[in-house]
Amino acid sequence: MTEHQDQQFVEMVVKNLVDHPEDVSTERKIDEMGVLITLNINPKDMGQVIGRNGQTVRAIRTLLRVVGARHNARVNLKINEPAGGRQSAKSEEADTSAVDDLQL
Repeated sequence: MTEHQDQQFVEMVVKNLVDHPEDVSTERKIDEMGVLITLNINPKDMGQVIGRNGQTVRAIRTLLRVVGARHNARVNLKINEPAGGRQSAKSEEADTSAVDDLQL
């Protein structure tokens, strides 16, 4: 097989989970701590990848560690938070609560 099975594994799993597979990309870096795979996805797909209470991403990380262990490597997964991610959602919530307060 190819040299970067861990990276291909992440891309394959995530592309099958999301609604926008064309936006899935990964970067692979090696340092003294091991291999770090950084995942970039469409902001609309963030919930599908993370899952309820983080269960989906936890399962992906567990399987990724198994793939890494087979090749004697420590592999970690980082999900890049898309622009307009959590902070936008928080500001929208703040805006809505301000409107609710005015209506009371």
